[in-house]
Amino acid sequence: MGTTLYLSFVFVLVVPMEVPVIGKLNNPLPLILALMTGGIILVGGMTYKIVETPTAEIELNDLTVLVKRETLAVEIEASGTLEPIESVNLSPKNPGRLLKLLVQQGMSVKQGQVLAVMENTEVQAEGKQAQANFQKAVAELEAAKITIPSEINQAQTRLIQAEAQLEETQANLARAQQRIPRYIEQIKAQILAARSRTQLAASRVKRNEELMKEGAITHDSFDEVISDYHNAEANLLEITQRLEQAQNTANPEISQLQQDIIRSQAAATEAKIAFEERKKTAQAEISRLEASVTAAKAELERRMIQFQDTAIRAPFDGIITRKYANVGAFVTPTTSAPTSILALARGLEVVAKVPEMDLGMLELGQPVKVIADAYPDKMFQGKVIRIAPEAIIDRNVTSFEVTVGLVTGRDELKSKMNVDVTFLGKQLSNALVVPTIAIVTQEGKMGVMVPNQDNNPQFKPVTIGMVLDKKTEILSGLNAGDRVFIDIPSDKKDGKSQS
Repeated sequence: MGTTLYLSFVFVLVVPMEVPVIGKLNNPLPLILALMTGGIILVGGMTYKIVETPTAEIELNDLTVLVKRETLAVEIEASGTLEPIESVNLSPKNPGRLLKLLVQQGMSVKQGQVLAVMENTEVQAEGKQAQANFQKAVAELEAAKITIPSEINQAQTRLIQAEAQLEETQANLARAQQRIPRYIEQIKAQILAARSRTQLAASRVKRNEELMKEGAITHDSFDEVISDYHNAEANLLEITQRLEQAQNTANPEISQLQQDIIRSQAAATEAKIAFEERKKTAQAEISRLEASVTAAKAELERRMIQFQDTAIRAPFDGIITRKYANVGAFVTPTTSAPTSILALARGLEVVAKVPEMDLGMLELGQPVKVIADAYPDKMFQGKVIRIAPEAIIDRNVTSFEVTVGLVTGRDELKSKMNVDVTFLGKQLSNALVVPTIAIVTQEGKMGVMVPNQDNNPQFKPVTIGMVLDKKTEILSGLNAGDRVFIDIPSDKKDGKSQS
């Protein structure tokens, strides 16, 4: 087809150009034949060149590309999620009932601001009791500083009194010992009188017994007479026993006085010891009372802290992200979300998962482009602030969490939004680059396929550098302007693996 087009073109050019010549010549046939013969030769030569010669060159151009020097911009893409820089679930230090809730979800709060109040009536009462105990301890200390000297004086006075009591008891014993003979004589006289009463009561019983038999008196009257007789006998027996005791044993009064002397001696000894001890322990008592004041003060402060803890305060500036409890609910100390009162968060950052192979191209402070699914037409700026020291393995895929701090978009972006991030690396100037598809391996070596003298693929080892998606940096083995195969002719494939 190419030949036909070329002949048509030749005849169009040749024939019109010779029209004036034919008109001038008497016999134009030899010229026409000469021109036709030359044209046929020219067409044959050109057709051969077009059909035969360019075929290999056209196929080589389609299957190879030039090795070029370019400036590579390192970009690593990943997906991530917006997370709070700092978040906390707020709950009380002690279990109780929620009395007041002073904020709502979405409100901005300041550090130290009261967010909720727990029921505190009992804590307040305990605080008042602790305050009273502290005041009492202080008062006791102040009083002790005044009373201890007087107590020492009192101890000395008690010692003097005990010694005086001992002397008095000894004197009483001496007087009692003088009364013993008189006491025994008195008992003997009492025995005589008791015997007389007993004999009289016996005679009355005998007389009244006859009268009762005659019916002159009642049984009750007779019983009274018999009772008087028994009482008289008992009284006589008691006095007789007392006499025997007085004669055979020490006089009870003497024994009591002797016991009193023993007690007085012990009291005097004890008073002396107490006096000496009080003088020694005065400073220890002051120290003990001072310690009691310290303990009472600590208890008061603890109760005050407990009361303050009933007010749930914001630990930092932030936004209330969740509300878990309502007024009246019973809540306990916990970090679990459902059993807390509120959730507070501060700031936003992106947490992205970067494949292990790309981690070496990241560094702290590296700029990052952030595009949120909610704002696909907006690009926000960030920078790398943290790279996790430990990998995450999920479904046999190893990746690292990289945290990106936001430079812009802090007011527009929200927590838990999904984002796409692009890490912008340093530009690599004047890098020797081939398409990544051109990299192949042969016998464990990495290289490319280059045309040999016959334009057939020939393996050539290379050293590669950075691999950026569709482009790979060549560190050695090629020069700018060389050609490498990006596809091998089907009749030339020999089992070489393509990377």
